Amino acid sequence: MTTNETPRQGHHHPRVSIAPNAPEVYRAMVALDAAAKKGLDPALVHLVKIRASQINHCAFCIDMHIKEARKEGETEERIYLLNAWEEATGHYTAKEQAALALTEAVTVLTDGFVPDAVYERAAGQFEEAELAQLIALITTINAWNRFGVTTRMTPGQV
Repeated sequence: MTTNETPRQGHHHPRVSIAPNAPEVYRAMVALDAAAKKGLDPALVHLVKIRASQINHCAFCIDMHIKEARKEGETEERIYLLNAWEEATGHYTAKEQAALALTEAVTVLTDGFVPDAVYERAAGQFEEAELAQLIALITTINAWNRFGVTTRMTPGQV
């Protein structure tokens, strides 16, 4: 490849690995991830992580979290309908829908601030402490996605 050429879309090579090169940051992220999901329904945790990863185009995280969700009993139907959850009436609970709406709003901050209606929807479904955990979970998966996308982590290597 000459210096004027760019890699084909989707054809990327891995870059720096965070874990061995920034071990304190990596350990802190692992601890933050564990703390963020405490007290939340594991099925909800998987849905949030998958949905944020879809929005952020983090193939590594999408692959990893779908595999984890399947291992813990998540259905194929709910997994493959997740990117159209609003139209998939009857497949997600009101609480999951509120969490997914909040996930999308927090993940795509370039659209503006988290709308009051989205926040209030989530606040109506979650106790205050649980809502704080959910916000922490969404923030954490977004940070993981940024590591994965920036360093071009390869899917399937978990």
